[in-house]
Amino acid sequence: MMDKSILLVDDEEGIRKVLSIALADLGYRVHTAANGVEALRVFKAKQPPIVLTDIKMPEMDGIELLRRLKEMSPETEIIMITGHGDMDLAIKSVKYEATDFVTKPINDEVLEIALNRAVERIAMRQKLKEYTQNLEQLVQEKSQQLVEAERLAAVGQTVAGLSHAIKNITGGLKGGAFVLEKGIELSDQKYLMQGWEMIKGNVDKITNLSLDLLNYAKTTDLNIQACDPCQPAQEVIDLMRPRAQELGIDLVSDFDPDIKDCHFDADLLCRCLLNMVSNAIDACRNNDPDGPGKTVTVRTRKRRGWGVEYQVLDNGCGMTAKTRKKLFQHFFSTKGSEGTGIGLMISKKIIDAHNGVIKVESKENAGSKFFIKLPKMPNG
Repeated sequence: MMDKSILLVDDEEGIRKVLSIALADLGYRVHTAANGVEALRVFKAKQPPIVLTDIKMPEMDGIELLRRLKEMSPETEIIMITGHGDMDLAIKSVKYEATDFVTKPINDEVLEIALNRAVERIAMRQKLKEYTQNLEQLVQEKSQQLVEAERLAAVGQTVAGLSHAIKNITGGLKGGAFVLEKGIELSDQKYLMQGWEMIKGNVDKITNLSLDLLNYAKTTDLNIQACDPCQPAQEVIDLMRPRAQELGIDLVSDFDPDIKDCHFDADLLCRCLLNMVSNAIDACRNNDPDGPGKTVTVRTRKRRGWGVEYQVLDNGCGMTAKTRKKLFQHFFSTKGSEGTGIGLMISKKIIDAHNGVIKVESKENAGSKFFIKLPKMPNG
């Protein structure tokens, strides 16, 4: 059963008294605090699942209190109280993972809706925990009966990675739905458009994720032909140049003029290079804007014993050694909620099918260099 206690934080005694009565009528056990410092002390002692706090308070404002409470207890539901002129602060509070915000003078129905939303989130999280615990127990029981332990581990890793990718997308959808609901509630066209664009963007991510999973699951049947190794690289540069220019990034080619035709699947190789160039552009986009000029270079080189070597270099944010080790693992992404990690999985699968090699060299804050080596005859 849920703990129906709530911490009310407001520097005005009159508001605390009125809201305490309203909250008690709704069945809550109310703890109060007159400022942020006192609120932290009460929260540590009582651990209420919901906090209702004013944004504008002396000494420690509601945004700072929100930030500290989330550090202490990320699952606590926090509802912000704002004035009509504090909409920017309200939006900022949502970025710090506030559950909702209500405006003064507080309407009892609006407050109840916000509280019900917080309660629903708590209940959903509890059900998810119970489901996860039951699922973990079931997996543990079944895993003891399975002979193919190595195969089970691989499946578990894939499911965990896919769950993480889906969680990122659903988080974006929830955020878009929240902004959209606020736009409807406040009749604010700007919020409506922002929420709708967030939802559309995450629907596109779901579509792309589904297509990528289907592509990954397919058997990689190679269409091997003699091709100019520079052709797919040039196609990728031509395709990505507008985006690079929009972000102020130089996308340049450095092709070996003496390289000869090689045998490979040009369409699949183009997909690999496109993924790497896109990642390189993202790495430069996240780089220090006051640093050196942003550049992504695509090279082709002859290498003894190989048909061709491709290199994709950038002077972006780079990666740590720990990240490099995980880079080609299932569903690992360096882009947080923006990425799924499937792109590099598919790239490695394609290069493996060519009997080739794919690797990366990188250093944090010093850029990255991806290598693809293809044999003269993939199946020879």
